[in-house]
This record gives sequence, C-alpha cells and structure tokens, in this order.
Amino acid sequence: MTILPVPAALPSWQLRPRHAAGRYALGVAAGEESIGVAPREAIAHAVREDILAGRLAPGDRLRETDLARRFEVSRVPIREALSQLHSEGFVTLVRYRGATVSDTAGAAALELVQVRRGLEVLAAQLAAERGGGEVADELRRVVELGRSTAAPDELPALIVQFHTLVGRASGNHQLQIMLGQILGRVSWIFDQQLEARTAGSWSDHAAIAQAILGRSPIQAGYLMGEHIAKDEALVAGLRND
Repeated sequence: MTILPVPAALPSWQLRPRHAAGRYALGVAAGEESIGVAPREAIAHAVREDILAGRLAPGDRLRETDLARRFEVSRVPIREALSQLHSEGFVTLVRYRGATVSDTAGAAALELVQVRRGLEVLAAQLAAERGGGEVADELRRVVELGRSTAAPDELPALIVQFHTLVGRASGNHQLQIMLGQILGRVSWIFDQQLEARTAGSWSDHAAIAQAILGRSPIQAGYLMGEHIAKDEALVAGLRND
C-alpha cells in the first residue's frame, strides 16, 4: 500500500498533527486567520504537491479511505478533491477501481497551459480592440490591487480575477466560457513560487492592461503570450525537478 506523505507546507490552511500517532487534520496555523479555503482545495493542494515533488509516482493508488484517514475528514471532500485533480490531469479515475496518479500528469498540465496561452492571447487582442469594454475600470483597479497588496494569500485570487476580466473585456461570450474552464483547471499554478514571481507577474499584468486600455491589439496579444509562456516554463520545470 502506498504511504501518502505529508507535504512541508500549505498556504494558510495547514496540516497540523493532532496526536502522537502521526495523523493530520486540516486546520489553520497558529496566529493565522482562515481565508475560507475549502477542505477540498486544501486536500487537492497537498496531493498535487506530492505528485509534483515525486512523493507519489505515476500509477500509485489514491484510496479514499487512506486519504480520509490522513486528513481526518469524511470521504466527501476526498472525492471532490480527486475530481478536481482529475480535471487538472493529475489523477486518473476509473469506475469501480478508484483513483491513481496519472501516467501523464505533467504532460497534461503543460498541455492545458498551452491551450490557455492560445485562448488568452486571443482574449487580449479582442479586449484591446474594445479598449477594455465595460470592464476597463475593473481591469485598472485589479492591477492596482495586485501591485499594492502585501498579502501573498490574496494574490492567486487577484491573478485569476485579472485573467477573467481580460476574457470579459474581449466581449466574446464563448471565449469567456472556454477561458473560465481552463483557468479553473490551471489555477493551482498561481500558487507556485508565488513570492519569487509576484513583482514580475504584476508588471506583466500592468503592461498587458495598458496595451488593452490603449487599444493596441498586437501589443496586447504579444505581451499576453510572453506572460503565459513563463507559466509554461514553470510547469515544464516542475516536471523536470
């Protein structure tokens, strides 16, 4: 039976020991306030980190009972977390057999980011043609928030908000739907190496927003493509670590 290790750290939600038997529970580290992270998201984060770090290998079984015991939760949030990881390409779900670590977990994640790049470049170009449309002011505001906030836990949500606003600014409803689905499947990337990437990331966002608001489609598309390429490089690096 595969032993599921406990990762070193989680953002805000932590895995903290309850007693000497070595079991862990979802909780908030001492002195921190909960930011409303659902158990499903915290569990998905922990298992995803194990896969990325190689502590769980392709083909390893992910038994609901083992995970429920490890995190001291019911099987409901475990199923929800596994379903999320399945949508991200990290886990394979087979009826009557349960979940295993996907043989192509890293490749699937990289493919999703590549698809995202194509969609976001198009969204940025269309958004620039409209000068940001009806969300121009919101786009300015979220960039200002992202560049001024000192709370790392708030940044991933602001990153998602920025990219979602670019999709809305495009004025293309079908593109918004597709981009929303992709962002939901790759949003875990925004937690990776967060502190090291924050300044550069929001400088990119500011430049993209400026191109959109200045009605420069070619520049907006180019800047967005270069920005997403950094996430591609990050995912490729995680696969090779």
